[in-house]
Amino acid sequence: MDEIPLEQLTEFPDHPFKVLDNEEMTRMLESIHQFGVLVPALARPKEDGSFELISGHRRLAACRALGLATMPVIVRKMTDEEAIITMVDTNLQREHILPSEKAKAYKMKMDAMSHQGKGTLSRVATKSDTAADIGKQMGESRDQVFRYIRLTNLIPELLQLVDNGKIAFSPAVELSYLNEEEQRILLDAMDEHNCTPSHAQAIQLKKLSQEGSLTGDDIRRMLSEEKPNQKEQIRFKRDEFSGFFPSSYTDEQIKRDILKGLELLKRQRDRSKDAR
Repeated sequence: MDEIPLEQLTEFPDHPFKVLDNEEMTRMLESIHQFGVLVPALARPKEDGSFELISGHRRLAACRALGLATMPVIVRKMTDEEAIITMVDTNLQREHILPSEKAKAYKMKMDAMSHQGKGTLSRVATKSDTAADIGKQMGESRDQVFRYIRLTNLIPELLQLVDNGKIAFSPAVELSYLNEEEQRILLDAMDEHNCTPSHAQAIQLKKLSQEGSLTGDDIRRMLSEEKPNQKEQIRFKRDEFSGFFPSSYTDEQIKRDILKGLELLKRQRDRSKDAR
Protein backbone atom coordinates (compact mmCIF):
# COMPACT_ATOMS: atom_id res chain seq x y z
CA MET A 1 0.00 0.00 0.00
CA ASP A 2 1.26 3.47 -0.90
CA GLU A 3 0.24 7.05 -0.14
CA ILE A 4 -0.36 8.40 -3.63
CA PRO A 5 -0.70 12.16 -4.36
CA LEU A 6 -4.25 12.91 -5.53
CA GLU A 7 -3.02 14.64 -8.68
CA GLN A 8 -1.44 11.36 -9.81
CA LEU A 9 -4.77 9.48 -9.61
CA THR A 10 -6.98 9.37 -12.71
CA GLU A 11 -10.54 8.08 -13.04
CA PHE A 12 -11.32 4.82 -14.78
CA PRO A 13 -12.40 5.41 -18.42
CA ASP A 14 -16.20 5.28 -18.86
CA HIS A 15 -16.65 4.60 -15.16
CA PRO A 16 -20.38 3.76 -14.90
CA PHE A 17 -20.85 4.56 -11.21
CA LYS A 18 -21.76 8.13 -10.29
CA VAL A 19 -20.24 10.08 -7.43
CA LEU A 20 -23.35 11.69 -5.92
CA ASP A 21 -23.70 14.32 -3.22
CA ASN A 22 -25.98 12.18 -1.08
CA GLU A 23 -26.21 10.76 2.44
CA GLU A 24 -23.62 8.07 1.73
CA MET A 25 -21.13 10.70 0.57
CA THR A 26 -21.86 12.83 3.64
CA ARG A 27 -21.13 9.87 5.91
CA MET A 28 -17.92 9.16 3.98
CA LEU A 29 -16.77 12.78 4.30
CA GLU A 30 -17.40 12.73 8.04
CA SER A 31 -15.58 9.40 8.46
CA ILE A 32 -12.52 10.46 6.45
CA HIS A 33 -12.40 13.82 8.23
CA GLN A 34 -12.40 12.07 11.60
CA PHE A 35 -10.45 8.89 10.98
CA GLY A 36 -8.80 9.22 7.58
CA VAL A 37 -9.23 6.74 4.72
CA LEU A 38 -9.62 3.40 6.47
CA VAL A 39 -9.96 1.24 3.34
CA PRO A 40 -7.30 1.89 0.67
CA ALA A 41 -8.34 2.41 -2.93
CA LEU A 42 -7.20 0.12 -5.74
CA ALA A 43 -5.38 1.37 -8.85
CA ARG A 44 -3.14 0.17 -11.63
CA PRO A 45 0.02 1.94 -12.87
CA LYS A 46 -0.01 3.70 -16.25
CA GLU A 47 2.91 4.27 -18.60
CA ASP A 48 2.85 8.04 -18.02
CA GLY A 49 3.49 7.58 -14.29
CA SER A 50 -0.10 8.15 -13.20
CA PHE A 51 -2.37 5.62 -11.51
CA GLU A 52 -5.77 4.64 -12.88
CA LEU A 53 -8.36 4.06 -10.16
CA ILE A 54 -10.09 0.70 -10.18
CA SER A 55 -12.08 1.30 -7.01
CA GLY A 56 -12.17 4.33 -4.73
CA HIS A 57 -13.70 7.08 -6.87
CA ARG A 58 -15.92 8.30 -4.03
CA ARG A 59 -12.99 8.20 -1.61
CA LEU A 60 -10.96 10.26 -4.08
CA ALA A 61 -13.79 12.82 -4.39
CA ALA A 62 -14.08 13.00 -0.60
CA CYS A 63 -10.32 13.48 -0.16
CA ARG A 64 -10.34 16.27 -2.74
CA ALA A 65 -13.29 17.94 -1.03
CA LEU A 66 -11.46 17.79 2.31
CA GLY A 67 -8.29 19.26 0.79
CA LEU A 68 -6.11 16.21 1.46
CA ALA A 69 -2.89 15.80 -0.51
CA THR A 70 -2.67 12.00 -0.65
CA MET A 71 -4.72 8.86 -0.07
CA PRO A 72 -3.78 5.23 0.58
CA VAL A 73 -3.84 3.10 -2.56
CA ILE A 74 -3.03 -0.53 -3.34
CA VAL A 75 -1.30 -0.61 -6.73
CA ARG A 76 -1.57 -3.71 -8.91
CA LYS A 77 -0.74 -4.45 -12.53
CA MET A 78 -3.84 -5.56 -14.45
CA THR A 79 -4.89 -6.13 -18.03
CA ASP A 80 -7.76 -4.03 -19.37
CA GLU A 81 -10.17 -6.93 -18.95
CA GLU A 82 -9.02 -7.68 -15.40
CA ALA A 83 -9.31 -4.00 -14.50
CA ILE A 84 -12.88 -3.72 -15.85
CA ILE A 85 -14.06 -6.89 -14.10
CA THR A 86 -12.50 -5.84 -10.79
CA MET A 87 -13.88 -2.29 -11.10
CA VAL A 88 -17.40 -3.58 -11.69
CA ASP A 89 -17.27 -6.23 -8.96
CA THR A 90 -16.01 -3.84 -6.27
CA ASN A 91 -18.52 -1.11 -7.11
CA LEU A 92 -21.53 -3.42 -7.36
CA GLN A 93 -21.18 -3.91 -3.61
CA ARG A 94 -22.44 -0.37 -3.01
CA GLU A 95 -25.54 0.09 -0.86
CA HIS A 96 -27.51 1.93 -3.56
CA ILE A 97 -27.04 1.34 -7.29
CA LEU A 98 -28.97 3.19 -9.99
CA PRO A 99 -30.45 1.21 -12.89
CA SER A 100 -28.20 3.05 -15.35
CA GLU A 101 -25.13 2.17 -13.28
CA LYS A 102 -26.02 -1.50 -13.12
CA ALA A 103 -26.86 -1.55 -16.85
CA LYS A 104 -23.55 -0.03 -17.93
CA ALA A 105 -21.57 -2.07 -15.41
CA TYR A 106 -23.13 -5.35 -16.55
CA LYS A 107 -22.38 -4.49 -20.18
CA MET A 108 -18.77 -3.56 -19.47
CA LYS A 109 -18.23 -6.75 -17.48
CA MET A 110 -19.91 -8.93 -20.09
CA ASP A 111 -17.79 -7.44 -22.88
CA ALA A 112 -14.60 -7.92 -20.83
CA MET A 113 -15.42 -11.51 -19.83
CA SER A 114 -16.50 -12.39 -23.38
CA HIS A 115 -13.21 -10.99 -24.69
CA GLN A 116 -11.28 -13.10 -22.19
CA GLY A 117 -13.07 -16.22 -23.44
CA LYS A 118 -12.76 -15.28 -27.10
CA GLY A 119 -12.18 -18.25 -29.36
CA THR A 120 -13.35 -20.88 -26.88
CA LEU A 121 -17.09 -20.63 -27.58
CA SER A 122 -19.40 -19.09 -30.13
CA ARG A 123 -20.23 -15.44 -29.51
CA VAL A 124 -23.83 -16.22 -28.54
CA ALA A 125 -22.84 -19.04 -26.20
CA THR A 126 -20.13 -16.90 -24.59
CA LYS A 127 -22.53 -14.04 -23.88
CA SER A 128 -25.22 -16.39 -22.59
CA ASP A 129 -22.82 -18.14 -20.20
CA THR A 130 -21.28 -14.83 -19.14
CA ALA A 131 -24.70 -13.34 -18.35
CA ALA A 132 -25.50 -16.41 -16.24
CA ASP A 133 -22.21 -16.01 -14.33
CA ILE A 134 -22.84 -12.30 -13.71
CA GLY A 135 -26.39 -12.99 -12.59
CA LYS A 136 -25.29 -15.72 -10.21
CA GLN A 137 -22.92 -13.32 -8.47
CA MET A 138 -25.66 -10.70 -8.10
CA GLY A 139 -28.56 -13.05 -7.28
CA GLU A 140 -30.28 -12.36 -10.59
CA SER A 141 -31.23 -14.52 -13.56
CA ARG A 142 -29.36 -14.53 -16.85
CA ASP A 143 -32.38 -12.95 -18.55
CA GLN A 144 -32.50 -10.16 -15.96
CA VAL A 145 -28.86 -9.35 -16.71
CA PHE A 146 -29.71 -9.07 -20.40
CA ARG A 147 -32.69 -6.85 -19.56
CA TYR A 148 -30.47 -4.47 -17.62
CA ILE A 149 -27.99 -4.35 -20.49
CA ARG A 150 -30.87 -3.43 -22.82
CA LEU A 151 -31.19 -0.15 -20.91
CA THR A 152 -27.88 1.00 -22.39
CA ASN A 153 -29.77 1.41 -25.68
CA LEU A 154 -31.91 4.19 -24.20
CA ILE A 155 -31.05 7.81 -24.95
CA PRO A 156 -29.54 9.58 -21.90
CA GLU A 157 -32.71 11.57 -21.17
CA LEU A 158 -34.89 8.46 -20.95
CA LEU A 159 -32.27 6.58 -18.95
CA GLN A 160 -32.20 9.48 -16.48
CA LEU A 161 -35.98 9.16 -16.07
CA VAL A 162 -35.46 5.48 -15.22
CA ASP A 163 -32.92 6.49 -12.56
CA ASN A 164 -35.36 9.07 -11.20
CA GLY A 165 -38.09 6.44 -10.92
CA LYS A 166 -40.36 8.19 -13.43
CA ILE A 167 -40.16 5.29 -15.90
CA ALA A 168 -40.42 1.81 -14.39
CA PHE A 169 -37.88 -0.87 -15.25
CA SER A 170 -40.12 -3.17 -17.32
CA PRO A 171 -41.51 -0.46 -19.66
CA ALA A 172 -37.98 0.94 -19.99
CA VAL A 173 -36.67 -2.39 -21.28
CA GLU A 174 -39.38 -2.46 -23.97
CA LEU A 175 -38.69 1.18 -24.93
CA SER A 176 -35.00 0.36 -25.41
CA TYR A 177 -35.95 -1.39 -28.67
CA LEU A 178 -37.07 1.92 -30.21
CA ASN A 179 -34.49 3.66 -32.38
CA GLU A 180 -33.03 6.99 -31.35
CA GLU A 181 -35.41 9.10 -33.45
CA GLU A 182 -38.44 7.24 -32.06
CA GLN A 183 -37.14 7.71 -28.52
CA ARG A 184 -36.71 11.45 -29.14
CA ILE A 185 -40.30 11.74 -30.35
CA LEU A 186 -41.44 9.73 -27.33
CA LEU A 187 -39.56 12.05 -24.98
CA ASP A 188 -41.26 15.11 -26.51
CA ALA A 189 -44.67 13.43 -26.29
CA MET A 190 -44.09 12.55 -22.65
CA ASP A 191 -43.29 16.18 -21.89
CA GLU A 192 -46.30 17.40 -23.89
CA HIS A 193 -48.79 15.11 -22.14
CA ASN A 194 -46.95 15.02 -18.78
CA CYS A 195 -47.10 11.23 -18.56
CA THR A 196 -45.08 8.09 -19.24
CA PRO A 197 -46.03 4.99 -21.24
CA SER A 198 -47.55 2.07 -19.37
CA HIS A 199 -45.96 -1.37 -19.71
CA ALA A 200 -48.67 -2.39 -22.20
CA GLN A 201 -48.09 0.76 -24.26
CA ALA A 202 -44.32 0.21 -24.23
CA ILE A 203 -44.84 -3.34 -25.54
CA GLN A 204 -47.05 -2.00 -28.33
CA LEU A 205 -44.52 0.72 -29.22
CA LYS A 206 -41.76 -1.91 -29.43
CA LYS A 207 -43.94 -4.13 -31.65
CA LEU A 208 -44.71 -1.32 -34.09
CA SER A 209 -41.06 -0.21 -34.11
CA GLN A 210 -39.80 -3.70 -34.93
CA GLU A 211 -42.39 -3.97 -37.69
CA GLY A 212 -41.11 -0.70 -39.12
CA SER A 213 -44.55 0.91 -38.91
CA LEU A 214 -44.19 3.14 -35.81
CA THR A 215 -44.89 6.81 -36.56
CA GLY A 216 -44.71 9.97 -34.51
CA ASP A 217 -48.51 10.17 -34.64
CA ASP A 218 -48.72 6.66 -33.14
CA ILE A 219 -46.47 7.69 -30.26
CA ARG A 220 -48.36 10.93 -29.56
CA ARG A 221 -51.74 9.17 -29.80
CA MET A 222 -50.72 6.50 -27.29
CA LEU A 223 -49.34 9.03 -24.84
CA SER A 224 -52.55 11.09 -25.06
CA GLU A 225 -54.65 8.12 -23.94
CA GLU A 226 -55.75 8.40 -20.34
CA LYS A 227 -54.54 5.52 -18.21
CA PRO A 228 -56.56 4.20 -15.24
CA ASN A 229 -53.78 5.07 -12.78
CA GLN A 230 -53.61 8.63 -14.09
CA LYS A 231 -57.25 9.60 -13.44
CA GLU A 232 -58.04 12.36 -10.95
CA GLN A 233 -54.39 13.22 -10.32
CA ILE A 234 -52.91 16.52 -9.23
CA ARG A 235 -49.85 17.08 -11.38
CA PHE A 236 -46.77 19.17 -10.73
CA LYS A 237 -43.69 19.65 -12.84
CA ARG A 238 -40.59 18.29 -11.13
CA ASP A 239 -38.73 21.61 -11.35
CA GLU A 240 -41.50 23.30 -9.33
CA PHE A 241 -40.33 21.60 -6.14
CA SER A 242 -36.98 19.97 -6.99
CA GLY A 243 -35.13 22.72 -5.14
CA PHE A 244 -36.49 21.40 -1.85
CA PHE A 245 -34.78 18.00 -2.25
CA PRO A 246 -31.24 16.68 -2.88
CA SER A 247 -30.41 16.38 -6.59
CA SER A 248 -29.85 12.63 -6.15
CA TYR A 249 -33.46 12.04 -4.96
CA THR A 250 -35.62 9.78 -7.10
CA ASP A 251 -39.31 10.52 -7.68
CA GLU A 252 -40.21 7.86 -5.12
CA GLN A 253 -38.02 9.52 -2.47
CA ILE A 254 -39.56 12.92 -3.23
CA LYS A 255 -43.07 11.44 -3.02
CA ARG A 256 -42.23 9.81 0.31
CA ASP A 257 -40.96 13.05 1.86
CA ILE A 258 -43.91 15.08 0.51
CA LEU A 259 -46.38 12.64 2.06
CA LYS A 260 -44.50 12.77 5.38
CA GLY A 261 -44.58 16.56 5.26
CA LEU A 262 -48.31 16.61 4.52
CA GLU A 263 -48.91 14.22 7.41
CA LEU A 264 -47.05 16.58 9.78
CA LEU A 265 -49.02 19.54 8.42
CA LYS A 266 -52.31 17.72 9.02
CA ARG A 267 -51.31 16.95 12.63
CA GLN A 268 -50.47 20.61 13.23
CA ARG A 269 -53.84 21.68 11.85
CA ASP A 270 -55.65 19.08 13.96
CA ARG A 271 -53.83 20.34 17.09
CA SER A 272 -54.75 23.92 16.23
CA LYS A 273 -58.43 22.95 15.93
CA ASP A 274 -58.37 21.15 19.30
CA ALA A 275 -56.77 24.18 20.97
CA ARG A 276 -59.61 26.51 19.90
